[in-house]
Amino acid sequence: METVTDDVATVTRAERLGGGLLLAVLSAVSFSASGSIASSLFATGWTPGAVVLVRVGLAALVLAPFGLRALRGHAGALRSQAPALLLYGVLAVAGAQFCYFSAVEHMQVGPAILIEYTAPAAVVVWLWLRHGQRPAPLTLGGAALAALGLVLVLDILGGGAGLSVVGVLWALGAMLGALTYFILNAEGGIQLPSIALAWLGLVIGTAVFGLLGLLHLMPMHATPDPARLAGAHVPWWLAVLALGTVTAALAYASGIAAGRILGARLASFVALLEVVFSVVFAWLLLDELPHLVQLAGGALILAGVVAVKAGEPASEPAPEPARE
Repeated sequence: METVTDDVATVTRAERLGGGLLLAVLSAVSFSASGSIASSLFATGWTPGAVVLVRVGLAALVLAPFGLRALRGHAGALRSQAPALLLYGVLAVAGAQFCYFSAVEHMQVGPAILIEYTAPAAVVVWLWLRHGQRPAPLTLGGAALAALGLVLVLDILGGGAGLSVVGVLWALGAMLGALTYFILNAEGGIQLPSIALAWLGLVIGTAVFGLLGLLHLMPMHATPDPARLAGAHVPWWLAVLALGTVTAALAYASGIAAGRILGARLASFVALLEVVFSVVFAWLLLDELPHLVQLAGGALILAGVVAVKAGEPASEPAPEPARE
């Protein structure tokens, strides 16, 4: 009887792991389409501020029932952690997204997200300088690989041909937003359910961009012109709907569910597929493909991030990667 019970438990664990992996892949694929869809809207006259506002606004609306339900009984935590929550919403959610979309307005999607995904390596440097946490040799080697990959993605040795300096600066800003996400997860002391934290971040982001738009401090321009994806014209509202529901609400919800099943460490490894799929979507939808030297640099960045995460102590789960 005990053997049968153990077998059933093993099957259940295997099924949960399989379901968690499917959710993690779904999340990565969903997130990865955001850059290409946003880029198609920029080509019709949309501004990054308008794109981010509708994306986070729609996602916040879709996730509202789940976020509100998860917040029950956490009123005290909301009051005590308000400053950290505000910082999380402004920098880690809104700031990272705005910088990333501003980057893809000036450069290809692939190099932009590869630059942003050097954030895990930047965390190693932060922890070393701020807390004296000397990284393990594997982690240090991974950070060095990621730095070398960044040099190739930027094509510094070749003079940076074809890359916009403005776009690179925005992509580095997105990396800093992602870095903030990691640091707040590790040190911010935000003790709220994951879905509640994600929803609050989206709500704060919506409020920030809405206020900036109302005060005319950030350009908010949109057009009814159809977007062009995969060589076909797509109604603007369909592109916007996909951006808010698929690449944000669905991506966040599935990613959070995957993290609860797999744990942050394994989920964060699977989430690296977001970089790969971002390049694939940019190729299929926008006919963008990085140069060979940039693809080689991207491979080094991914290898470096994997090494960084593999070098982390097993007792300290790695936070999930930041999202655009």
